[in-house]
Order: sequence, then structure tokens, then C-alpha cells
Amino acid sequence: MINTLKKLFGIGPGVNYAELVKEGAIILDVRSKGEFAGGHIKGAINISVDTLRNNLTKLKDKDKPIITCCASGMRSASAKSILQSNGYTKVYNGGGWSSLQNKL
Repeated sequence: MINTLKKLFGIGPGVNYAELVKEGAIILDVRSKGEFAGGHIKGAINISVDTLRNNLTKLKDKDKPIITCCASGMRSASAKSILQSNGYTKVYNGGGWSSLQNKL
């Protein structure tokens, strides 16, 4: 059950987030503007999950790695799905932004 959930949300061993960022990955914070203003990872782009479909043009390179994050990992999992269904090839769910920050 746990492994199924990890696979569903794209979390687990094998993703070196720090290395992805060194290689130029985009950190996409999909929380609301208010949540983002309350704290975020330096350099992250903020597009709320509710408006992501309408703002895909802000993420021009579909082959560039994108790490999604939010408060807990639920919205970032949704964002990962949205991006993948729109042709983005290297999308990783980083989960909660504060725990992701500790992995960078």
C-alpha cells in the first residue's frame, strides 16, 4: 500500500533533487500566491495548481526537468499529472516545499 502511494505521488528513493537543480531544473510551487508569499524556496516559480493549465506557456521547454512542490504533496502530485498530460517529459513531485528545501 505504501509503495503504491509513493509511486502514485512520484516520491521515494532514486530522485536526487539537489542534482536536478544543479542541472537547471525548475522548481514549480503550485500553492496560492498568499501561501507562496508566506515562504518558499529561493528561485521557485509560483503558479497555483488551479491556474496551471492556463499558464503552461510560462514553462516553455517541455524537456527541462520540473520539480513540483506545494504544502504537503497533494497539489504537487496533481500538478505533475497536469504537466505530464501536456507533454512535459521530466516532471518530479518534490512534495511539501519545506521538506524539499531540506533536500536541496
